[in-house]
Amino acid sequence: MKLINIGFGNMINAQRLVAIVSPDSAPIKRIIQECKERGTLIDATQGRRTRAVIIMDSDHVILTYLQCETVANRLNSDEDDIEVEECENV
Repeated sequence: MKLINIGFGNMINAQRLVAIVSPDSAPIKRIIQECKERGTLIDATQGRRTRAVIIMDSDHVILTYLQCETVANRLNSDEDDIEVEECENV
């Protein structure tokens, strides 16, 4: 499992990531509002301005203060990632 640091020690599973989008458009603002009402919104901004919205395959939406390019670079970079080996119970 590959984890990506999205700021303030928060990590997401790279394999579950669907999209990284800007929060400025009206459709994305609607998605954020709908997720807030459903309880599937995760705010990882620590009170800062939202610069990127991460959409996961589990219908969760994550807000981060990092820019889209920064999250994408961390997705493609091995330096910021944490590799977690899966253990099998025998």
